[in-house]
Amino acid sequence: MLKKILIANRGEIACRVIKTARKMGIQTVAVYSEADRDALHVEMADEAVLIGPPAAAESYLVIEKIVEACRKTGAEAVHPGYGFLSEREAFPRALEAAGIVFIGPNPGAIAAMGDKIESKKAAAKAKVSTVPGYLGVIEDDKHAVRIADEIGYPVMIKASAGGGGKGMRIAHSKAEVAEGFNLAKAEAKASFGDDRVFVEKFIVDPRHIEIQVLGDKHGNVIHLGERECSIQRRNQKVIEEAPSPLLDEATRRKMGEQAIALAKAVNYDSAGTVEFVAGQDKSFYFLEMNTRLQVEHPVTELVTGTDLVEQMIRVAAGEKLAIAQKDVTLTGWAVESRLYAEDPFRNFLPSIGRLVKYRPPAEASKDGITVRNDTGVQEGGEISIHYDPMIAKLVTHAPSRAAAIEAQATALDAFYIDGIRHNIPFLSALMHHPRWREGRLSTGFIAEEFPKGFAVRVPEGEVARRIATVGAAIDHVLGERKRQISGQMGGRVVQRERRRAVWLDRQEISLEVGREGDAIAIRFVDAEGKVGNPQLLQSPWKPGDPVWQGTVDDHLIAVQVRPIANGVRLAHQGVDVPVYVWTESEAASARLMPVTTASDSGKKLLCPMPGLIVSIAVSEGQEVKAGETLAVVEAMKMQNVLRAEQDGTVKKIHAIVGATLAVDALILEFA
Repeated sequence: MLKKILIANRGEIACRVIKTARKMGIQTVAVYSEADRDALHVEMADEAVLIGPPAAAESYLVIEKIVEACRKTGAEAVHPGYGFLSEREAFPRALEAAGIVFIGPNPGAIAAMGDKIESKKAAAKAKVSTVPGYLGVIEDDKHAVRIADEIGYPVMIKASAGGGGKGMRIAHSKAEVAEGFNLAKAEAKASFGDDRVFVEKFIVDPRHIEIQVLGDKHGNVIHLGERECSIQRRNQKVIEEAPSPLLDEATRRKMGEQAIALAKAVNYDSAGTVEFVAGQDKSFYFLEMNTRLQVEHPVTELVTGTDLVEQMIRVAAGEKLAIAQKDVTLTGWAVESRLYAEDPFRNFLPSIGRLVKYRPPAEASKDGITVRNDTGVQEGGEISIHYDPMIAKLVTHAPSRAAAIEAQATALDAFYIDGIRHNIPFLSALMHHPRWREGRLSTGFIAEEFPKGFAVRVPEGEVARRIATVGAAIDHVLGERKRQISGQMGGRVVQRERRRAVWLDRQEISLEVGREGDAIAIRFVDAEGKVGNPQLLQSPWKPGDPVWQGTVDDHLIAVQVRPIANGVRLAHQGVDVPVYVWTESEAASARLMPVTTASDSGKKLLCPMPGLIVSIAVSEGQEVKAGETLAVVEAMKMQNVLRAEQDGTVKKIHAIVGATLAVDALILEFA
């Protein structure tokens, strides 16, 4: 068995590999850029080696620096994680030349399947059904338009060396092909050092289903079932689950057999994933093969009980697979949410900064429910502009899909982060979306269900009542604490009012609150003044706790709590709202207060995230129409197009190409 391995990666996947290596008694070496000097993976590893400046092209993507780090530390093997060098054929060849073991597939398999264009050619040769497309070299945007016209719209423009949603664009017209081609090439070059792209037909209303394969160096290949990754935004997966709610046993077997046949055709000898685009009728087409560990591998691990990182290490060490296909069983259901440093209320634009507070839900397995959090950050750490904005992967496992979703929803509500914007409100709201819960999925789900993006949700119905009850309970606990302060006027007992007016922003809910043993009893009061039956709330919450966790009539919930002037701000199921709890006399005064409104910034284009100005598409005095491109900003390896929201005339341009701007920095003004 290997004694020391180097992880040629960063963030959560580096930490994930370190955990398994530690369990196996293997020493670990981390590599890091100057931006990652204080990163969690550096702290967790037994040794760490600085490999260069923050830019990945000068550090994590430099093969020579990884090989030198192995020589310096005596590492026998390298695990590449995902992204960076994980699917570069040159990487395992360079390691082999240096006498270092690559914990991944052989270079031939990577060459055949890791390149998206070559993998489609290999699949076609093996008579595997593939999506119609053009796999040759595309000369320029005009050539791309001609190809798209022949294939028929919509089309997908996709980086050949791509992954993680980078270098991908969907185009519905000639203009979108021309723009998308150039953007995809630029993103591919920045992310992978390879600007080749290809064009293929985009299947309408598709589902994204992938098969996990595992092979060894003795010719054995098995599959470990499927994952459904249809919930995507900008072609990047957001939610994954295993198994898929679409597949039946017969379809699962067919997809698995096809994945194994493809893997055997290239002598595949590690963990890998064969991806399919599936129709709602269970038809499926080969999409691509990822010759590495997938981001979403934890859901497969939880439903099969197999540690994929451990299997990769054992295979690399020359061991035979200890698992046969007949031994693979899928137990229960697993759901994974990707937590990103991005602002869902500003079209999911990247957000960077320091994690002032980072309090994930506790990892545990209890009563058939497992909560797992794979992360590469810690409180006080910084989310950098230089890398992917992933914060963590939150995974839940339960006996059924409904139970796994319910556990995921509760865990998301309990995940407390301050200091940066993040997508937890969106993920939390999504967990309660009826279509998601019913399993009626497609890769267009987010675009179809949130056509105008994700807006601030107004609390209503049961969610509003639940937030009001927790707000009243918190206020009651705070009041009890105040009455314990020493030096207060003595000599008489003050009877506290039970009636309260709870404001969710300006929405008023009337209720009564009081103690009943260890519980707090909440009774809602209707418009006629009729008092309802009590709801009993129990929680160990105390002032200062960032999350109220407890039960409302024995139903487990979590609500995030942030103090504000005269109240608290509560977040639950995607709703984030200021909550004020008034006595009757306080409410009478509050109702007379004027409502403040935000100032209008419609005549300015502000930088929506910290980033680099790649281009400015307009000039001063130019008239623009709604939807036209104004500028392109690059952040976290993604090129973000800023478009005009309405017709107007450019009055003054304040930013220049090449400038690095802070969030809300002024780019240009309209007349």
